[in-house]
Amino acid sequence: MTPRTTIQKTETISNKNTFYFVNSDFENNYESYVQSLISETIDLQLKIQEDGCTEKVISDFIVTKNGLTLLLAYTALSFETLTRIVTYIRKTNNKNINTIFNKDKWNTVDKNGFKEWNSTKIEKLVKTNEYFRESIVKLFFFGYNIPNLKKILPTFELKKLNPSKIHSVAILTEDIMDTMIRYKEKGSYSAQKENNSEIVIENILDEYNVPYTRGDLPLLIENEMTRKRTMDFIIPNKENPKIIIESSYLSTTSSGSGDKAKTENGVKNLLEKYYPEAKFFGFIDGVGWISRSEDAKRMCEAFDDVYTYHSDELERFKETLKEILPEYYKNA
Repeated sequence: MTPRTTIQKTETISNKNTFYFVNSDFENNYESYVQSLISETIDLQLKIQEDGCTEKVISDFIVTKNGLTLLLAYTALSFETLTRIVTYIRKTNNKNINTIFNKDKWNTVDKNGFKEWNSTKIEKLVKTNEYFRESIVKLFFFGYNIPNLKKILPTFELKKLNPSKIHSVAILTEDIMDTMIRYKEKGSYSAQKENNSEIVIENILDEYNVPYTRGDLPLLIENEMTRKRTMDFIIPNKENPKIIIESSYLSTTSSGSGDKAKTENGVKNLLEKYYPEAKFFGFIDGVGWISRSEDAKRMCEAFDDVYTYHSDELERFKETLKEILPEYYKNA
């Protein structure tokens, strides 16, 4: 393959930038999920109209598949904050807190010492333990007025436990529901594998039966443990890598982009020392790199070649694979 200059690689990021990664199938599926959450909220509204916004109605609602997720969306309370509040309730020996939340009836034993419950544990208990479920409902109905919580929670978080938040569900419009749900689901949406641009590389490698793995390279573990980097793609294997790929899709401007560039240049030096025959490629794309042109340039200096997820660049990547790995790329 013909070496490309840093200027050529930088121009690739600018001229072949896709700005935002979009997986159409994933987007369509996630839109269906968002619409299902809106439908569940409308069902709750109808129930409130029939029976009022009572603890019983909300208790019945949060045992449904997405009930707790939606309750957090309505109040803007994060799962992380809910987890911390549950931790406080579990750890404190305050008589008033124990009485309000019926903590003694949660029937949970920390066999291996105290450990904070994660979201999966909390969701499971909401569905299986009526006393714990009752505690969560009380938190949203009365948390704002519980003196002990007033003492430990910042006002910013405490106001999310104002009972008016729950009662306002009855008057939410579909547009407001949509906004609240999208805000709540942003983290989950971003974390989905199908929403990760690396899946495009995976699909190309799988399509042409090119073996790959991820992780740490043996010689770096052995000799450079404090400087090693977990690699996104190692092709075809860790013992004899011919291509090593790092992917950085940046959709927002980030001060961390400079650190990324510094890190990748450090990796380049290690690979030149321990794996001199391997090619080090970068997939550098996203609108965030447009405004970080100097950092993008430094990123380009680290890689033997740079690609974006533009269709032209993906074809160029396939041709490079064919050139370096003809034994695997038989169907190209």
